[in-house]
Amino acid sequence: MAFVEPVTLRERGLRLEPLALEHQAGLAAAAADGELWRLRVTSVPEPENTRAYIDAALQGRADGHRFAFAVIDEATGRVLGSTSYHDIVPAVRRVEIGYTWYASSVQRTHVNTTCKLLMMGHAFEQLQCHVVGWRTDNFNFASQRAIERLGARKDGVLRGHALRRDGTIRDTVMYSMRAGEWPEARAQLLYLLARHNGA
Repeated sequence: MAFVEPVTLRERGLRLEPLALEHQAGLAAAAADGELWRLRVTSVPEPENTRAYIDAALQGRADGHRFAFAVIDEATGRVLGSTSYHDIVPAVRRVEIGYTWYASSVQRTHVNTTCKLLMMGHAFEQLQCHVVGWRTDNFNFASQRAIERLGARKDGVLRGHALRRDGTIRDTVMYSMRAGEWPEARAQLLYLLARHNGA
């Protein structure tokens, strides 16, 4: 039995469902919304490479180290982007959250906060993870700010850690949250969402 079993998560009009080939057209449209593949600090696929992106995610699921979701608008069925559990280490009950990207038109909305609430909640409450981690490019300042808003702590920087899509070598900024920190982080995420909704 896999540590991360197939599951669909729902909250505030969003649905996270296991990424599948049926999401290919929607994922391509989401990537094209803002030409996100042109950003050198992300891993968003070019629309014509969406099938290969899904194939790689499905292989990661089969191998047990990645579980990718499609992010869906429940009202319209539109694919808004994708996010994943990755670097899954069952022996220490640790997952990381990443490979996260959304169509440009839904960035800076409730979408990312809601998705993180769902994924962190599932990781800590259902999977009983001890630690959830994040990693991002040292030049992806927007991602670093978003991770810090979740309440994650910066663990450090791995220098010369990985290749970017343009062939340059990046430093990777590492973050984590322990299970004991989740209740306070959850309260803050709910507060942010309530404020966004004017509640």
